Formats: sequence, C-alpha cells, structure tokens
Amino acid sequence: MKSCITISLVEEARGGPFVLWDGLEQSIAFAAELGYDAVEIFAPGPEVIDVDALRSMLDSANLKLAALGTGAGWVKHRLQLADPDAGKREQARAFVRSIIDCAGQFNAAAIIGSMQGPSGHTGDPDTARGYLCEALEDGGAHAAQYDVPLIYEPLNRYETRQCCTVEDGVGMLESLSTNNVRLLCDLFHMNIEEADIAAALLQGGKWVGHVHFVDSNRRPVGLGHMQYGPIIDALKQINYEGYLCAEAFPYPDQHEAARQTMRAYRYWTGN
Repeated sequence: MKSCITISLVEEARGGPFVLWDGLEQSIAFAAELGYDAVEIFAPGPEVIDVDALRSMLDSANLKLAALGTGAGWVKHRLQLADPDAGKREQARAFVRSIIDCAGQFNAAAIIGSMQGPSGHTGDPDTARGYLCEALEDGGAHAAQYDVPLIYEPLNRYETRQCCTVEDGVGMLESLSTNNVRLLCDLFHMNIEEADIAAALLQGGKWVGHVHFVDSNRRPVGLGHMQYGPIIDALKQINYEGYLCAEAFPYPDQHEAARQTMRAYRYWTGN
C-alpha cells in the first residue's frame, strides 16, 4: 500500500476535507519532503491543469498523480450525474470525461463522489440510480482507453441517496456492462454507514480501487476513534496495493495534518 495526500485548488471548497491548499508547486514539494508517494488533486476543471508543468513538478519530486477528483463539477459548476434534466446530465458526463482525459495522461484515475447526486435530489431514487449507472457506463468505457479504471465513491446518507455502503456499491458495479469501475472506500463515510468497516472491505474485495485514509471525525488518522488494525488487516487480505490517501480536514493546520498522516501511515503499514 502506498501513501497519498490531497491537494485542493478549488477556492469554493476552502475549509473542506482536503489537506494541502498552497497551490501545486508548493504542495507537491511539501508532500515530497514528507515522503509521500503520490498526490490526489481536486481542481476546478482540467483547464487549470498545465499538463507539462504538472508532469515536470511530479517528476522533480519523484511523485505520482494518483487521481483527479471531479467534485468541482458539483461544488463549483453545479453539475450532477443524476440531474432530471437530460441536457444537464450530458454536461455533467462531459465534465467527467474531461477530467478522465486529463488524469489519463498521468496514468491516473478520475473519482466520482459528489457529482453522483446529492441527498436533496428531487427525482425518484430508482430513476436517479439509473442515471448514475448510465454515467458510470460512459465514464468507465471512456477511461479504458488510458488503461485506468473510473473510481466511484459511496458517500454517507447525509450527502447522497445513491450508494452509501460498500455492499450497495459492489451490487451496482456488478450490474454494469463495463468492468472498468472500482470503488473508493472512504473511511469517514464508512464509519457512518458500515456496521463493521473491516468486514465491508473484505466484501469489497477486488472492487476496492482507492482508499481515503482518514479518522472517524474526518481529522487526520490518529485524531479520532477509528480502529485501524482490523482495517489494515482486511486490506492486506484482499491484496490491496493501491493508495491510502489522506482526505481529511487540515487540522490543526495543513502541514501538521500532512505530518500526522505520514506518521500514522508508517506506523500502520510498516513502510
């Protein structure tokens, strides 16, 4: 398992659960200084990513790009994949494809979280789930050209009425015709929704494609009441070799949050 940390470039999300906020160059340099393997970037859109410049920064820091988030599609542009309006749904799918195209140049995945549709979605839940499945079919097929999966994140009940548990997420992915979508298992959301986080990860098995490494209160690992021994054991049992990515509040500040996560990562993984 490899270490990763989030960098946000979205001012509208300032104060949210992303660790580093000082721009790409400074954040990448700091992540490298602490020994991280990769970064996950939350950007307003692909147009703000200078691919050549980012590649140069990552290469100089000996870091990988693990993933690009699509959340700004909702937070900034108010696009969601389950919108009742067909035209807006297509705009949302096009935004996701644009993030996939940008991430794919780095052999990185795109993540769908908040764009799946919020808890306040006004349509019929079955219809909304159908729209989400259509988007995942589209995005999974689009990502295949880069030989990377599309990553889908079940969220807690206060953020979505789509999938809230690993079991529900696995069931949805198994219903798709594409085999190129994987689950993001976020420990914060799992702490709310799962009766047994380790058991849920075992059930996720081969479908687990990315992990957000965070504590029960969405602070950095070690600052809440999460029990990590069984979680790490479960990830080992399913042969998970992906990233443990810090998506946490920058508490008490971003730099100490990054240091605390790295200390916890090394303790729990022995790396």
